[in-house]
Amino acid sequence: MASQIFRDDLLDGKVVLLSGGGSGLGRAAAIELTALGADVVICGREIEPLRETADLCMADGSGSCSVFQCDIREADQVEKLVDATLDVHGRIDVLVNNAGGQFLAPAEDISEKGFDTVIRLNVHGTWLMTHTVATRAMIPESLGEDRGGKIINITLSPHNGLPGMAHSSAARAAVENLTKVLAIEWSRFGISLNALAVGQVATETLLTKYPQVVVDNLSHSIPAGRLGRPEEVAWAVAYLASPAGDFYSGSVLTIDGARDNWLGPWPPTQLITESGAPIAEDRKPK
Repeated sequence: MASQIFRDDLLDGKVVLLSGGGSGLGRAAAIELTALGADVVICGREIEPLRETADLCMADGSGSCSVFQCDIREADQVEKLVDATLDVHGRIDVLVNNAGGQFLAPAEDISEKGFDTVIRLNVHGTWLMTHTVATRAMIPESLGEDRGGKIINITLSPHNGLPGMAHSSAARAAVENLTKVLAIEWSRFGISLNALAVGQVATETLLTKYPQVVVDNLSHSIPAGRLGRPEEVAWAVAYLASPAGDFYSGSVLTIDGARDNWLGPWPPTQLITESGAPIAEDRKPK
């Protein structure tokens, strides 16, 4: 399927490694990147969803999509994934750290195991992928002028606290700070790092795995008045992966329909004057 936004050959010849490509945002990004000519390698813990994504990518995409089963929390599996990608393609130009996960729970009900599971996947897994790709594919002196690359980390919005997601809020904040630090340290190798802080998007996981009352009320907390669409996040990934994103580094781009800035409905139910007195009903703006 041709991109709705970018020219078809925008990423011709680029090699992209993308985690969590079996569904949701990862699947949408893989489809968009292959449509733009990139050779995409997707990974995940379950092989069948990855194959489904690859079939969708290859149906109309001008690039290629290959799959690799990998648990990004395991260092040996990540090393095999990166080595296999290099064996086939010779390099990795873009890494998209999309794999992640969490569950909805009050903070007081999160067990040690539950907290550790979310941190290990979102922080430790992202670190393993980032460090392995950087040290094996983007930093080595043997690459000469071709060294360098782009790393895009998918995180969460809002940044001002996400009740019911204490574990994931902590994890994604860690990834964003890691992004900023590495953008400074690895700039000398020609590596740029950015994060996409994604708000509430109408993925299958959100629509089917979360309580219906939560899903039904989400759009009321988004000033844009709707959930995001997976392809909108995919376009942001493609933008950063393209030459248009070359001067971005150390940035956190928030894509959430202004949810991060939400302080309640506007105008509020009862408007207040500068003196602190409520405005009479007949004086409120129409």
